Amino acid sequence: MRSARRTSAYVHDPELLRDVALVCLAGGVVGVSFGAIAVAGGLPVWVPVVMSLVVYAGSAQFSAVGVLLAGGGPLAAAATGLLLNTRTAAFSLAVADVIGRGRLARFVGAHFVTDETVAFALAQADPVRRRAAYWISGIGLFAVWNAGVLVGALAGSALGDTDRYGLDAAFPAVLAALVVPALRENAGVRRSAALGAAVALAATPAVPVGVPVLLALTGLFLYGRKEASV
Repeated sequence: MRSARRTSAYVHDPELLRDVALVCLAGGVVGVSFGAIAVAGGLPVWVPVVMSLVVYAGSAQFSAVGVLLAGGGPLAAAATGLLLNTRTAAFSLAVADVIGRGRLARFVGAHFVTDETVAFALAQADPVRRRAAYWISGIGLFAVWNAGVLVGALAGSALGDTDRYGLDAAFPAVLAALVVPALRENAGVRRSAALGAAVALAATPAVPVGVPVLLALTGLFLYGRKEASV
């Protein structure tokens, strides 16, 4: 009961809601870009809309649509999306205690596991605040992302070349803002992040798009060894 009251209190936390709003704004902008790119490339409106509801994974969706627009088949597109989304398995372990223990909570909460919601939740110091941040950002991002995709898909080619708007920089900027506090406060996190970044940068010229993100998870081993030795 006390935990529920504390979680409810965070719903009215101006600072938390402000941060969630910024993340949602970035998500909506990129969602518009995704919907417009998919339809302008020749896909029917329902494809990006249904994909966003069912798959709900920005990088995987962009990659899958890229494969389809390049002439690849549905199986190749699905395989590409699954490869990029394997990183969420590690993310799920990181927020397993945040999502909840009930079957419905785990089922719905697992659908909200994204780079943004996990980073947003783990940036919170208090466990109750972490849970509130995860669910508020998860629900908000899901709603705004799908609304943005629908708007972009309906606009179609009217938006023109979406790359000229710099929409691809929205999410990285938001993620950087979320993780900076953790990097400042924890030397172990800084070392792990540096190792992961170095591995990802070194691998980028040699591996397909999306794989460097997976390889960056090797930084977690350094953090895990640090924790075990303490």
